[in-house]
Amino acid sequence: QVQLVESGGDLVEDGGSLRLSCAASGSILTIRDMRWYRQVPGKQRELVAEITTDGRTNYADSVKGRFTISRDNAKKTGYLQMNMLKPEDTAVYYCNADYTSSLPNIVGLLSSWGQGTQVTVSS
Repeated sequence: QVQLVESGGDLVEDGGSLRLSCAASGSILTIRDMRWYRQVPGKQRELVAEITTDGRTNYADSVKGRFTISRDNAKKTGYLQMNMLKPEDTAVYYCNADYTSSLPNIVGLLSSWGQGTQVTVSS
């Protein structure tokens, strides 16, 4: 069993900052790519940022220059630093990670999702 637990979501004013965390636990051998998605009601889940095992990053155009994704492999934790927040950033933010299992009978690359954390930016 693998769990991803997001934290750090909150209500902030336009122009404010938040730092989201995603802590992984359970039967994990290695964590590969980590991603942050967001979703608003009635819309598809949108990829916000991703980071590879060796630290290469990719961002949605809408957050470039404002958001920074990072990770601490030793802590099995990913982060999303969000600066200059705008009302249109309001969404539930989800963490997603690809991983290999430490259980002997489970092979291949697996994927897990967190439960989401609400970010609300007031105008």
